[in-house]
Amino acid sequence: MKTFISLFFFWAICSSSFGQPNKPTELYQQISRLDSTMFQAYNQRDMPTFKQFFTSDLEWFQDNGGLLHYETVIANFQNIFNRDYVLTRKLVPGTLEVHPIKDYGAIHIGRHTFSHVENGKLEVGEFKFLMIWKKDQGLWKISRVVSYDH
Repeated sequence: MKTFISLFFFWAICSSSFGQPNKPTELYQQISRLDSTMFQAYNQRDMPTFKQFFTSDLEWFQDNGGLLHYETVIANFQNIFNRDYVLTRKLVPGTLEVHPIKDYGAIHIGRHTFSHVENGKLEVGEFKFLMIWKKDQGLWKISRVVSYDH
């Protein structure tokens, strides 16, 4: 009986600690929609829409670029939008994780691919990201980004 009780408590602890963080909750669906809408604007080079997804105090940490702030991030994206080739971002299916942050917003984790044709050859890179979404007066905006594994 002790073995059964021990196994039951072990199972209960494991299932609550290691349960599916990606189950489609309302928050998960909201962040998934925001991710899709934001990168639709990115893929269409729609800067007015795209830049509205970020807070003015944005901090963007990139493994190969260091710490960047809102003005630099927006300028960098504008430079990308001005290039001749088409750069496309896609979320890697099955990689999206969303976790709530009490009284603030959500953590958005995943992997995405960016692709473009350069010198007649398709170039594709897959990278990891973590975004912190802030919900302020009903509006969701990204306040922090960690972009890594470049």
